[in-house]
Amino acid sequence: MSRVYYFVVNAPAFLAESPLRSRHDAVAARESGRRSAAVAAGRGEGAAARRSSAAWIGWGSVAEVLAVCDSVETEYASIRRGAAIADMPQRGTIEVRGADRVDFLQRMITQDLRTLQPGRSARSFWLNRKGRIEADMILSALADVIVIDLPRMVAASTVASLSAFLFSEDVQIVDASAAQYRLAVHGPKSLSLLADSGVDSAALELLAHDGACTTTKLAGVHAVATRCDMLGTVGIDVSVAVADVPRVWDAWTSLHDVAAGGVPRARVCGWLAMNIARIEAGEPMFEIDFGTAALPHETGVIATRVSMTKGCYLGQEVVARMQSLGKPKQVVCALRLEDGAFPVEGSPVFLDRADGSAGEEVGVITSSTASPMLGSAAIAFATIRQAHAAPQSKLRALCDGQLVLATVQDSLRFLPSADEGSVA
Repeated sequence: MSRVYYFVVNAPAFLAESPLRSRHDAVAARESGRRSAAVAAGRGEGAAARRSSAAWIGWGSVAEVLAVCDSVETEYASIRRGAAIADMPQRGTIEVRGADRVDFLQRMITQDLRTLQPGRSARSFWLNRKGRIEADMILSALADVIVIDLPRMVAASTVASLSAFLFSEDVQIVDASAAQYRLAVHGPKSLSLLADSGVDSAALELLAHDGACTTTKLAGVHAVATRCDMLGTVGIDVSVAVADVPRVWDAWTSLHDVAAGGVPRARVCGWLAMNIARIEAGEPMFEIDFGTAALPHETGVIATRVSMTKGCYLGQEVVARMQSLGKPKQVVCALRLEDGAFPVEGSPVFLDRADGSAGEEVGVITSSTASPMLGSAAIAFATIRQAHAAPQSKLRALCDGQLVLATVQDSLRFLPSADEGSVA
């Protein structure tokens, strides 16, 4: 797991800054000191002690995101074995209020909301008239509001484009990204961490089920919590007021396991470790594996975002026509590569010839990593022409100047169905 590719677009200025940056740097410095002391005492390896501050990456023009705080290995292990806490300034928030909010969104987005009751969430696309994706959303239905979690990069444009369809409906759509902030905790011990940081038993009972959402008190402040298992283990997204972020974060990081010698109950986790876990879990990502040029049928995740039985919505004609034709032009699929080498984003994918050479170019790599759960096997997402994306199809990907054999997997998910909470 020594090499990980991640999506990054550098920019000179950002729309959002993490209010936790100084805390991340302090944790990195503390862990570096601890490792250095271990090396001096002969209990550690010198290479592990080189980082003295947190590493950051730019996320478009939106935010600077924590890449790694301590080490990718330990942060990944916390996802699979414990509780990994994540700082996500790249996420935005839209609040939709008013008596007609469900009916209005039902006419707009791809998911069927007729059965969406308070306490439940749904994933959906927001399309334009040509059926192309404007936003990938998680909608959390609460008593008097629907809270939409989406990439911050498209939050303002989504509010504007949705609002353009309002006439006399009792609906208010607000971009709350500047006021609300997104945190998350992933791992098999996530619910235990929430319990010990003030979440009540009723909320915990709801959050024991994927797709649940609720309002609650977390570290004494108001929070919206949504269960969304995007990394192959328990995952809880948390939205709190920006001013309350340090209080929640400090509550999490101050918890220690006395019985285990005082080790922290939660480990700060950066994007690099999360990226490994989400690829293993079969979660292609908007802005990375597909974007605003994609049609829903091309994403590989249409089954979780689009209802084929609901009524009309913006872009529905294109979706219905594609569904009736049966085959999109291209689709995101999962590849497993041989020889332990893996390609970076943008690497071309070719047909495999009998002599091991490359045939016609048929796709492009969008994400890749070495999977700890699969013995460091190279795995990737790629957009492949539909005609060559059938399971078990043999392709060739360009990796460090070499053509490596790649096999299309049966599904996007690489994790085994059992024992996904532990590291292989």
